[in-house]
Amino acid sequence: MHVQCGRFQSPLGPIHLLACPDGLVAAFFDTQVADMERRFPPETRQPSNGNPWLPAAEEFLSCYFEGNSALPKVAQAPNGTPFQERVWRLLEAIPLGETRAYGALADALGRPGAGRAVGAAVGRNPLSIFVPCHRVVGAAGKLTGYAGGIERKRFLLQHERAAVRRQSGGASAVGL
Repeated sequence: MHVQCGRFQSPLGPIHLLACPDGLVAAFFDTQVADMERRFPPETRQPSNGNPWLPAAEEFLSCYFEGNSALPKVAQAPNGTPFQERVWRLLEAIPLGETRAYGALADALGRPGAGRAVGAAVGRNPLSIFVPCHRVVGAAGKLTGYAGGIERKRFLLQHERAAVRRQSGGASAVGL
């Protein structure tokens, strides 16, 4: 698969954006470049060439980092197994500023006890921020692994909670 590339400068550093004609395929932080290279070798990546999903992704990220909870829609075209894609859809259903445990996601899939399988699917999510895997925590709300790094995960969760508080007039958001 050939993808077009863009780059967004975020408060957390550059985010590499990859898209195909059907939508956004991946969003990687600089710390994930090795994963990006493995999944999308350089010979499969091209400059933007007018792909409409790259500016749409940049607009989404601008709104997100400005703390706007009304985020524009961006078509997504990640490539995963059917199980991974089911997990990724569940991640998108976690409201801004909230978290869910791996076990709760396994239960929601009708697969109690499949927390590790859910964790593996979460770890393969290629769309950081767009598919909010940073909202998944361990049992008892413990911050656990994040491909972008735990400090980025902490920042994203705090950023979202602050945005929710601002937009709800100061009421407390659901927290860890």
